[in-house]
Amino acid sequence: MGFWASACAGNAFYWVLINSTVSQLFPELEPVLGQGDTWPAYLVSAAAVWGFYLLIRRGVKEAAGINAVVTVAKLVPLALFLVLVIVFFDPDVFTGNLTGGYDLPGGESLFQQVQGTMLVTVFVFLGIEGASVYSRYARRREDVGRATVLGFLSVLALFASISILAFGILPRGEISDLSQPSVGGVLEAAVGPWGGALIRVGLIVSVLGAYLAWQLLAADVVYAAARDGDLPRHFARVNRHDVPEQAVLWTSVLVTLILFAVQFVADALDFTLDLTAALALAPFALASGYAVKVARERGARVAADDGSRTKDLVVALLSTGNTLFLIWAAGYLFVFLACLLLAPATLLYVAARRERQAVVFTRAGMITFLVVLAFAVVGLVLLATGAIEI
Repeated sequence: MGFWASACAGNAFYWVLINSTVSQLFPELEPVLGQGDTWPAYLVSAAAVWGFYLLIRRGVKEAAGINAVVTVAKLVPLALFLVLVIVFFDPDVFTGNLTGGYDLPGGESLFQQVQGTMLVTVFVFLGIEGASVYSRYARRREDVGRATVLGFLSVLALFASISILAFGILPRGEISDLSQPSVGGVLEAAVGPWGGALIRVGLIVSVLGAYLAWQLLAADVVYAAARDGDLPRHFARVNRHDVPEQAVLWTSVLVTLILFAVQFVADALDFTLDLTAALALAPFALASGYAVKVARERGARVAADDGSRTKDLVVALLSTGNTLFLIWAAGYLFVFLACLLLAPATLLYVAARRERQAVVFTRAGMITFLVVLAFAVVGLVLLATGAIEI
């Protein structure tokens, strides 16, 4: 449920970003669309969400074909950006940006800078797990690992290159003042208005493809959970095009609800980005913790240590520690918001267990649920009293 909600929040972020980008491309629309946080922008986004729903329910293969074309199209502006910023790279500007301001009076320490980028970094790398989500469709098991590694390395290369090279174009303060997507503003500063327009058009194409891919992935998570008995059978129904229509339907419903909710927050773009990353952290922490459990149990069963189980245990412990650090860096606000969603969503799990006449909660499961419920109640009280704001 947490991973599905994270994917839906990310899809809401995409529509906020698209509306914000259109406002930059066509300044006359800025009073109407704003930064993706106006009611007209909400109506445009909601209409697009349900347009994609109608597309996806006609067949996953057709939707995946469109995504393949978009994937190629979105790489062209990124490649051009990298070439141009290398050409216009200013070593003096880059040197001035190198410390991030921690050597200046009142500047944040290096640790504070790293902590402040954690949720953005998590957001950027979300999707690497997509190969695992779709692993049951793989012809060969090794392709899953290969796709994961290639995906991670390619995203890392792009993320690092674009982030670092941008600091050789504009001073840090000017970059922080740029409207999102800031990559367009960076290229515009280097080559003129046409560079910003190119990046913004490329971003819209890219995000439309990303939205399509993530709607499919989010729906597949719900479908797989229903097939495994963790959600009601209703979510596992497929239509005549072999599309899990109910999973796609309720994914679209949640995206629409999140888009509605962000109309009441101060910064819709940053809020949806942070919410997406924060919601993903609990599933990742639980998966990492389970990896520790599996590695320890395998070590207890196997007498001879060939080194692999020790390696697995070390990797799982590092992953768990890193994810717990990310949850701490995200802050308690997003923990409360995540529990506000997970607590009522547990009703679906209860319904699924009763469908199968199975025990609803183990003792550990009940303790976990009560903790989530307590966090949800506290979060609701703090929001209702205005003690915390979103």
